[in-house]
Amino acid sequence: MRLHLKHITPFLLLTASRGIYGFAIPTREANTNSTGSTTKVLVLGGGVAGVIAARTLHEQGIDDFVVVEARDELGGRLQSTLFGKYVVELGANWVQGTQTGNGPINPIWTLAQKHGLETHISDFYGSLRTFDETGEVDFVDVYNEAVDNFDSYVNYAGDRLSKELVDLTARSMYDYIGKKPRTAHEMGAEYMNFDWEYAQTPLQSSGIATARNSNLTFEPEAGGFSDVDMMSIDQRGFKTFIQQEAESFLQPEQLRLNTLVNNVEWSDSGVKAVFSDGSSISADYAICTFSVGVLKNNDVTFIPDFPDYKVEAIASMTMGTYTKIFLQFPQKFWFDTEFGLYADSERGRYPVWQSLDKDGFMPGSGIIFVTVTGDYSERIEALSDTEVKEETMSILRTMYPNITIPEPLDFMFPRWFNDPLYRGSFSNWPPSFVSQHHDNLRANVGRLYFAGEATSKDYYGTSFFLLKLIESTDIVIHCEDTCRRPTSKAMISQTWWHNVSMVLVVRHFSVMRRSRILYRIDL
Repeated sequence: MRLHLKHITPFLLLTASRGIYGFAIPTREANTNSTGSTTKVLVLGGGVAGVIAARTLHEQGIDDFVVVEARDELGGRLQSTLFGKYVVELGANWVQGTQTGNGPINPIWTLAQKHGLETHISDFYGSLRTFDETGEVDFVDVYNEAVDNFDSYVNYAGDRLSKELVDLTARSMYDYIGKKPRTAHEMGAEYMNFDWEYAQTPLQSSGIATARNSNLTFEPEAGGFSDVDMMSIDQRGFKTFIQQEAESFLQPEQLRLNTLVNNVEWSDSGVKAVFSDGSSISADYAICTFSVGVLKNNDVTFIPDFPDYKVEAIASMTMGTYTKIFLQFPQKFWFDTEFGLYADSERGRYPVWQSLDKDGFMPGSGIIFVTVTGDYSERIEALSDTEVKEETMSILRTMYPNITIPEPLDFMFPRWFNDPLYRGSFSNWPPSFVSQHHDNLRANVGRLYFAGEATSKDYYGTSFFLLKLIESTDIVIHCEDTCRRPTSKAMISQTWWHNVSMVLVVRHFSVMRRSRILYRIDL
């Protein structure tokens, strides 16, 4: 989640970003002549976490608060743009898991329905064509086997947990049960079942935390919502549901857009945020919803420095990047399914293609997009738009060697990794990150509290929706410091993980579902 006042200083257009979709960054030079103001609670970041934090305060009768957001609109990583004549989503795109019977309902789904969001079910299990370096080749059976392999890995993770065995990488767990991808087809199929969901590889991901995260989203038997994935095709943008929710209670004086935070001064008696135009707001309490990527990159200065246990926790969590690359052509020439999977000899090289020119989505749009993740996302952000376009066109021509493919009418992709407001797409739990790390990531320092998708033990990597803000608003307003503190210089011991009573929501950028479970996984 992440940051909003009227910004006076000039914008710096990052030349590394594309011409069609660049991000404008407010400069950080401060005007020390500006004066400050005060409020009871300061909410830093106007994404889903920030808006719901503000709504929770309002519902508790606390209206002396200000939401501060760096961009010119609310929504955080819910970002849409006009591409051709169509609105497409640069960031979050799906509601993952809705509701099964009378079971728990995904709160994002509740808001999507409340605000009339137009969605369509995504079906990559039943609507998939497959390709490799020779063109179209049917290896759907290999893909289906990869789905089963993921289920087997989740079962094994539950078995390890029930025996109180230590965590391993997801790669180690896959390998231990004999599920080792060796061919390009097997690597591509595993990628679509794992990397495409978590924005990092099995080697970079916790085996137990990943399995638990999947269960609590998709498996009703494990307390999850459902295995249904609804893609937003709303031409108002996916962000509509949170913006309209904000309009239902936010007053103009409670929101400051176009306001970049330079420094946050925290103590046991209050918090002060200093902005890039030199103005400031002092508050009795503050809730920080900056992405873990921003915290890791020191894009905001915290004064004093965080304690060592907090620094270690932030440094230990990872931030994945999930990049959708959009192309528009005069007319459709590709697969008639929703998805196409390309298996390259290099894992993660432009693998998952999705057609928006399809009934129920944006028929007649001529739009297709391909997703890359993790290290490959970082790689392409180091290239020019022209270089990335040439690479994607080369893949399309490899997939369709007998078709003369024209140059696209339009082309774009976001650069989440290099965007200083986010520094990536969403968090991912690495294998070296233990429960006490997460407790310390969530822990307040003085009267500065933390929220956002990375602070959820259950739904990290999601578009974070706090039903209960840091267990309740009372923690922010009335309670003394009850967050867990380290007891020694070692800071972290390898203890086993426990449930956290924070109730939250929905997957952020991609869509996945699992067909069965054997164990309920509790960390």
